[in-house]
This record gives sequence, structure tokens and C-alpha cells, in this order.
Amino acid sequence: MKLFMRYLLIHTRNVIVYLIFCAVFAVTFALYRLPVSAVGYACAISAFIGAAAVLLDYIAFYRKHRQLEFLMHEITVTADHLPAPKGLLEEDYQALVRIVYEERQKLEDRMNAKYTDLVEYYTVWAHQIKTPIASMRLNLQSEDTPLNKELSYDLLRIEQYVEMVLGYLRLDAGTTDYLIRRCDLDSIIKQAVRRFSSQFIRKKLRLEYEPVNCSVLTDEKWLLFVIEQVLSNAIKYTKSGSISITLEETKTLCIRDTGMGIALEDIPRVFEKGYTGYNGRSDKKASGIGLYLCRRICENLGHKIQASSAVGAGTAIRICLDSADLETE
Repeated sequence: MKLFMRYLLIHTRNVIVYLIFCAVFAVTFALYRLPVSAVGYACAISAFIGAAAVLLDYIAFYRKHRQLEFLMHEITVTADHLPAPKGLLEEDYQALVRIVYEERQKLEDRMNAKYTDLVEYYTVWAHQIKTPIASMRLNLQSEDTPLNKELSYDLLRIEQYVEMVLGYLRLDAGTTDYLIRRCDLDSIIKQAVRRFSSQFIRKKLRLEYEPVNCSVLTDEKWLLFVIEQVLSNAIKYTKSGSISITLEETKTLCIRDTGMGIALEDIPRVFEKGYTGYNGRSDKKASGIGLYLCRRICENLGHKIQASSAVGAGTAIRICLDSADLETE
């Protein structure tokens, strides 16, 4: 009914013109003292014919409206299914639509080409930078001195930033290499813990972890990236105390620390891109990218990640790994 009322509103001028014509005929017949009823009959017949014409025109209007509604969802892909133009003005409008569509496609192609070049360049750079990093690590392992330990810690952070760059670049790339299969969760956790073992020792943090004896449907490499990011944050913001890794019900991995915690107003936004919150602003080194990448990766893997915390009482990051909708490869 709403669409029909809008249709009538579009044709209001035609209805008014028709009524004016009827009035002109009625006045003319009255002035010449002719039977006005003849005008009434003519108007009634004209109204009937007009109503039939309006009904047919409304049906055509409705079909074209539905076709255009469908095209709204398709126009980003193709402009080939535009309805047949009705008149010169519609031909002009469709020509404008096709010009805009073609220009948009050209712009999108240029942007995709630039993005592809950018991804390829930084991917090559990230892989190349790993070679001097590995060489520096070997050199630092030759001596067990306080300076070497500090440099090893800085080198680990550099490695994390490089991997973060790779993860960020691959996240929206069409060639992201997800390999979904059954994985031993303990094996993934131990890889992450082993990587940060020196940091646990350096900061004298206690690790509370018992094997969870659980297999999950996921991508091992990307889930390892998520766990490493969460562990890195836990170590970074925990000056003393412990970090625990446990498995809760419904295959939910919980990584809890006894660090400074997150302000209540920051919790809803900690997974947003570039958001650092109070802790990040005080630290001056946070990028606001790590947890954002974790959320995006978890979404792609069909997992859920959430945070709970209180200032001064530590933070708990939970990753729900119960992914029934994923398909193994």
C-alpha cells in the first residue's frame, strides 16, 4: 500500500490535470445550457479507462521497482541487468549509471593492484628481515651476559612486530593460508610458552599450566599467533605474580594474569583497531593492533575471544574454541 501511495504521489499532476479538464467541460456545458449529466457520463467512462490504464502502469512500475531493488545488491558486480529504459530520460540515467560503474571498476582495479604490490613488498621485506634477526639471535646466544639477555628480549619484540606486520597484511588477502584440521591444543600452548620462557624467567613470573588434553578444530599457525599475542600482553603488563593457562567448559581457553588490569571503560574497545586504552597511553609503546588481529583471526577461524578485567586485579582473555561450523581440510 505504501508503494502504491508513492506511485499516486508521483502521478498527482496527471490526476489534477484530469480533474481540471472535467471542470472545464462541466462549466462549458453549463454556460451553453447543455445537459451537464453528459459530462458526468463522459467523465465516468474516462475515469474507468484511466483507472485501467493506471492499474496496468502500476503493475509495470512495481515490476521495475522490484528489479531495481534486486539490482541494488548486484550493481557492485555488474551493470548488465538494468531494466529496459522507458524514454529518453531513462536512457540518459542508465548511461550515467554505467559510466559511474565503469569508473568505479577502474578505480577498484587500481586500488587492488596497489594493495597487491604493497602486500608483496612488505611480505618480502618481512621474510628478508628474518635472516638478520636469526643471525643476531645466534650471536647473542654465544654469551650469557645481562646485556645479551636484554638484547635478546628486544630482539624477541622485533620478531613479534615483524610477525604482526605479516599477520596484518595476510588478514585481508585473498590467499590467506588457513588449514583447518584437528589440532592438539597442548602442542600449540607449549610452543607459545616455550617462546616466552626467557621472559617468564627475566620477570620472575610464575606459570600455572597443566596439560588440558584437548583437541580443537582450528588452524594451528593462526591460533598459535593469537595465543602468543595474548601471552605477550600478559607478560608485558604483569610486573609480578603469575600467568595461568586453563581450559574452561565448552573448550574455552583462558589466559589469566595478575597484572595491572584494564579499566572498565576500556574493556568494550580493547579489540578495536588502534585502540590502546589507558594502559597503552601510559606505556607509550602500544600499537593497538595485537588484540585487533586476534579478534579478526578468531572471527575467521570461527572462534570467539573476549576479555574480562579489573584495574589492579589482572586480566583474563578467553578464547572459545568450540567451532562446530568449521570444515576440516
